[in-house]
Amino acid sequence: MYLPTRDRQQDPRAMRLLIREHALGMLVTQHGGLPDADHLPFEFAEGGSEGLGLLRAHVARANPVWRRAGQQVLAVFRGPAGYVPPDQQQKIASGGKVVPTWDYNVVHVHGRLRAIEDPGWLLDFLHGQTRHHEADQPQPWSVTDAPPAYIDGMLKAIVGIEIDIARIEGKWKG
Repeated sequence: MYLPTRDRQQDPRAMRLLIREHALGMLVTQHGGLPDADHLPFEFAEGGSEGLGLLRAHVARANPVWRRAGQQVLAVFRGPAGYVPPDQQQKIASGGKVVPTWDYNVVHVHGRLRAIEDPGWLLDFLHGQTRHHEADQPQPWSVTDAPPAYIDGMLKAIVGIEIDIARIEGKWKG
């Protein structure tokens, strides 16, 4: 990512907040020598080998992305964005030497992909992710609202993925 100094986000808390508020990330892996992208709701967790954190998600077992465990991957999270027209006062003052632009906030997370098939890990992850995303609902749904046999079957149909964050970059343009 092109990252001029003026646009570099230095605050790790701001980058984690963007990930939490815009959890649908684009996971870029390699498949057959070509980039491949999957769009997944991630959760940020503290820890990781570098102390930068972990990204966690789950995928359908039928989704081949989890079989790419061990790859270096990129996860992209996009926050607020929008077109910015030239300011009319600036246009007049500069003799028309202004152009429109696009302002945006984005976070790139780099790390190694890991697959997790442990049912206990998956169940804990699903409880936490559900609590987080259901918190604003008037009648929040809980994993325990579904029959246990149904949840057991669903757990067999998914695989957890985790990215140990090796590098995180934020760009706040605008």
